[in-house]
Amino acid sequence: MIFTPSLRAAIEQELAQAERARQAGNEGQARVCARRAVGLALQAFWDKDEQTESSSVIRLFERLRESETLPEALRQAADHFLMRVTPEFRLPVDVDLVAEARWLITELERLHTTESTDEN
Repeated sequence: MIFTPSLRAAIEQELAQAERARQAGNEGQARVCARRAVGLALQAFWDKDEQTESSSVIRLFERLRESETLPEALRQAADHFLMRVTPEFRLPVDVDLVAEARWLITELERLHTTESTDEN
């Protein structure tokens, strides 16, 4: 299992904070929390690799974006999390990073489970 109960709780806490920030009208904070949630999942996803080092969230997204072994949809999602906001503090594309975070986390866990099953 990729996510321990404590990791899952930490991810859910970040996603809940993202939702609260959004409800309070603070979309910037919602994006930050969504990034942190995915960052936790990415760190767990790559912990199975020998070369994993402690990385910043940005570096984890860059690694995802650069990975040629992962599906294109995941790499595209990484681009959304790495986009700079406009001077008006908005993303240049219409994307819900909180929803995308939930999807990406689910996909990472699914991929990890599939890989673990294939190895057995």
